[in-house]
Amino acid sequence: MALMTPEQFEESLKSLRPRVYMNGKKVDNILENRNTRTVVEANKASYEWALDPRYKHIMSCHSPLVDDVVNRYTHVSASTDDLVKKAEAGTFTAEMLGTCIYRCVGYDAFHSLASTCWEMDRKLGTEYYPKFLEYLKMVQRKDLSVAGALTEPRGKRNQKTIDWPDPYLSLKVVEKNKDGIVVRGAKINISGAFASHELVVLPQSSHAPGEEDYALAFATPTDAEGIIYICQYSPYSAERDTADSLEELGNPRFGQRETSMVVFNNVFVPWDRVFHCGETAYSGKFVARFAKTHRMTCGGTCKVGFMNQIIGACKLIQEYKGLEKVSHVNDQLTEMVVLRETGRACGMAAAMKGTEDPPGSGVYLPDEVMGNVAKLNICNAFWRVMALAGDIGGGLVVTMPSLKELSNPEIKDYVTEFYSFGSDEPTENILKVHKLIQHWTAGQHGVATWHGAGPVMAQKIMLQRVVDFERDKNLVRQTLNLKGKDREGTT
Repeated sequence: MALMTPEQFEESLKSLRPRVYMNGKKVDNILENRNTRTVVEANKASYEWALDPRYKHIMSCHSPLVDDVVNRYTHVSASTDDLVKKAEAGTFTAEMLGTCIYRCVGYDAFHSLASTCWEMDRKLGTEYYPKFLEYLKMVQRKDLSVAGALTEPRGKRNQKTIDWPDPYLSLKVVEKNKDGIVVRGAKINISGAFASHELVVLPQSSHAPGEEDYALAFATPTDAEGIIYICQYSPYSAERDTADSLEELGNPRFGQRETSMVVFNNVFVPWDRVFHCGETAYSGKFVARFAKTHRMTCGGTCKVGFMNQIIGACKLIQEYKGLEKVSHVNDQLTEMVVLRETGRACGMAAAMKGTEDPPGSGVYLPDEVMGNVAKLNICNAFWRVMALAGDIGGGLVVTMPSLKELSNPEIKDYVTEFYSFGSDEPTENILKVHKLIQHWTAGQHGVATWHGAGPVMAQKIMLQRVVDFERDKNLVRQTLNLKGKDREGTT
C-alpha cells in the first residue's frame, strides 16, 4: 500500500528544514516547538486513521492512478460517491481533532488543478495535465502531506494588480528560463504548511490580460530555498508556550488552528511543477473550482465535526449540573442539533448533486449552489452554536481557575468541593470540559469560520452569479397562465 505509518510521517519531517519564525524568534525544530507541534500531531493522526481498521474506509481509498490504496487526502474525486466520502472524511477529521486537518486545502486544490489543467490542455494546447498527474502520482505513492495556498496580501481593491505601487502584493513571476520560473511575493493565512511535505499554490483571483505574471499555479517542497514562514501568535499560543502541563489547555494535543504567512523570496520552481503560467483566462477557473470544493468542506463537513464536540461538551455540563430536565437547556441543545444537521444536510447535498466538471475531465466537483449555501449557512450557525454553548457553560467558562489548583495543598479541597457541583464526576474532568467550551467560544475558530473558504460576501456574490431564477419565474407564469408581451409592451 502507498501509505506511511504515523512514525514514518514524523521521521520524514526530520529531513525537512523549513524556515519558521514565531513570536520574534526562529523556530529551530517544528517537532519540538509546542505550537508548531500541534500541526505535526494533526497531520500525523491522518496517517494513523488511514491504517486503523475502524477508520480506513473513511481515510483511505483505491487510486486508479497508481492502482493502490492511498490516503483519501491525496485523491481526486471521480464520482459523487467519492464526494460523499470526502464530506464524511471532513466531518470525521474535524470531530476527532477539534481543529483543522492541514491536508484539507491541498486536497481541495488537487480537484481544481485536475479539472482546470485538463481543460486548458484541450482548449489551449498546453501540457499541464500530464505534468499534474505525474505530480499527483508521486504524492500518492509517497503518501505526502500537501498544504494549499491561495490568499494574498493584495493592494487596494479599487486598483488593478498591475497598478499597485508594490507589484509583489500578489505572487508574481520575476524570471523565466529553460529550467523553470522564479516567483516572488507572499501568501497569507495559510494553514499548517510548515509541517507538510509539499505546498500547492493557486491564484487568489481572476486575472486580466496584462497580468500574465500573476496567473500562477505550481507545487513546491515546503522547505524550498527562499520560502519563509511567519507564524500567527495569540494569547492561546502564549498559553501553550508557558503552560506547565498541556492538560491545562482546551485541546491538549491538537491545539488551535495554526497558520502562517508564506513568503516567497525569489523561489525557483521547475517547469515540471508549474501547472498554470500566464493563461489569464483560466486563473478565475482555478479559484472558482477550488472554492466550489472548499466551501462544501468548510461549510457542510468540518464545522459539523466541530459542532459535534461543542454539543458533546454542553451535554456533559448539563449532566454534571443536574440540568437534564431544565426545558430551556434542552431547547438550546435541540437548536444546536438542528443547526448542526442543517449544515450536514447542505454539505451532503453539495456532494450528492456534484457533477463532472468540466464534462469529460473525470473530475467531480460539488454542486456550486449547495456548496455556497453550506458555507453561508454555517457562518451564522456556528456563531449561534458558540453563543448557546457559552450560555450553557455559564460564567465558569471565563472565570475558571487553573487545573494546577487541584495540586495546591492549600486550596485543592476548596476547588474540589465547590467546582464539583455535587456531581460524582471528578472536578478535574468538570474543569477540563469547561476549558474545552472556552477553547471554542473564546478561541480563534469563530472568526476563522466566518472567513475560511472566503468571507460571507464572497458566497453571496457567487450565489448571485450562479442561481438561475428562470425556472422559478416560469413556474409562476405557468400557474397563473401569464401571457407574454410583444415588443411594444402590449399584451
